[in-house]
Amino acid sequence: MKTRLLFTMMFLFVGGILTSSAQNETRLGAMLAYGTEIENLGVGVNAELPIMENLSISPGFIYYFPKNEAGIDLRWWEINGNANYYFVNNDNLGLYGLGGLNYSHVKVDYDGNSFGGSSMGVSDGRFGLNLGAGANFSIGSSIIPFAEAKYVIIDGGQLVIGAGVKFNL
Repeated sequence: MKTRLLFTMMFLFVGGILTSSAQNETRLGAMLAYGTEIENLGVGVNAELPIMENLSISPGFIYYFPKNEAGIDLRWWEINGNANYYFVNNDNLGLYGLGGLNYSHVKVDYDGNSFGGSSMGVSDGRFGLNLGAGANFSIGSSIIPFAEAKYVIIDGGQLVIGAGVKFNL
């Protein structure tokens, strides 16, 4: 129920900003990410919605590939809502600091054969804070490569390093 409510709130938020933003700097993107706590790759989507000069809102979602080690299945995904402040924003390069909120959801399933019993599982979701930095690289088209690194302040903490492309809308 919490997950459905979070997705609904995120889509309403993004939809409201997309319809109210008249600037052509709105961007949608896709990325590959690596999380140090899960020690695995993930795929993600994000958006960048300008709200003021040098400031944008950047919602995103990352789904980490499932992991199976010694009969334990691990599934992890996260929703992020960041504010990006551009320190450098010229025709060739955009450097920004980011800060925002994170919701991480982890599900662990235990194989019953490994533990001498039936299968069981547990899931948990936690809220945290994001702090990081990123860069957009202009290549002279509507496709913008980017790289980003953030630290998620949450139980155990996680460094997430990502890279991908954003598309101007």
